[in-house]
Amino acid sequence: MNLVIFGGTFDPIHNGHLRISEAASKKLNASLIFVPAKSPRWKSPEETSNQRLEMLKLALKGVSFNYEICEYELNSKDEVNYSIDTVKYLRSIHPNDTLYFLIGADQVNKFGDWKDAKELSKLAKIVFSNRPGIELNNKVIEEYEMVDLKFFESGYVSSSAIREMKSIDLPFDVLNYIERNRLYYVKKLAEYLPEKRLNHSIEVANLTYKVAKVNKLEPIEKYFFAALFHDLGKTYKNDDENMISLMEKHYPDYLDLPKFAYHQFIGELLAKRDFGIEDPEILDAIKFHCTGKANMSALGMVVYACDKIEPTREFDSTWLINACMKNWKVGFLTTLEDNKKYLLAHNKDITNKLTDECFDMYLK
Repeated sequence: MNLVIFGGTFDPIHNGHLRISEAASKKLNASLIFVPAKSPRWKSPEETSNQRLEMLKLALKGVSFNYEICEYELNSKDEVNYSIDTVKYLRSIHPNDTLYFLIGADQVNKFGDWKDAKELSKLAKIVFSNRPGIELNNKVIEEYEMVDLKFFESGYVSSSAIREMKSIDLPFDVLNYIERNRLYYVKKLAEYLPEKRLNHSIEVANLTYKVAKVNKLEPIEKYFFAALFHDLGKTYKNDDENMISLMEKHYPDYLDLPKFAYHQFIGELLAKRDFGIEDPEILDAIKFHCTGKANMSALGMVVYACDKIEPTREFDSTWLINACMKNWKVGFLTTLEDNKKYLLAHNKDITNKLTDECFDMYLK
């Protein structure tokens, strides 16, 4: 029997891990053994062992290959876990099987620095999956008799890219776990928004993600993060005087707008200043998600619509959600028209320059 040992911090696990695992299973006719690390030598996991294990379990539901999860390292009392010890343990319980040890392309050139690297390569065949942009040292590959999977479709995703809000290429169940447990970027966002507002922002982000995905709008990361941060300025210090001061300093051209609209501008400011978001499309979608404007981008339209119709709103928005799922542009126009009717029916003041130009452009 062929077994592929795949260790890692999985902080968090992502679709790149799963794509490589599936490729290894098919190419080597093998089952996978996932070994989540507790105390890796060169990394300090951001989240706990239990949380990373839970995400791993969620990600592996429904995969097409055979697998098991080995908690040997998680149960270890050692301060640092070494792969050689894990492989010795797995060899002891699989004495007659062929063991492979899967590493990322970024570890190939460093493999000589691993503890007892030579012995490790004798106990298990070292296999790797190459990645664009990494130049491999053939001498290292030859010395340790490494096997190249010749798989180039893992994608540009990495755990650090997810933590740094550059990717959400991970199973949706894992994304939901991150949201529910306030991990990574959600942990920081929770410092800015009270629970109810945070839950609303997450619902808007998830709906925007689904609308973008079904309508094949790319890159999907832009849609998700623009929606997640759209209300970042909603309760900022909860102080009208402070918000007016920021508006005077950063957005003087919009001071004549109603105060309820100020939070969209403060949100853009905080997204840039505190979360390092630089993408102009994301910032523009945050900046005008409440009032709308003329000449909105597809991203801006989808975030605007999903903010108004996310499923925890206090009305049945199913028909509007379905409209957006079927065709994002028609869904936006339908939501915009419905929102205008609602505001007028409730005697809301909608006479401001941004909302006027938005309604004029898209509803006439």
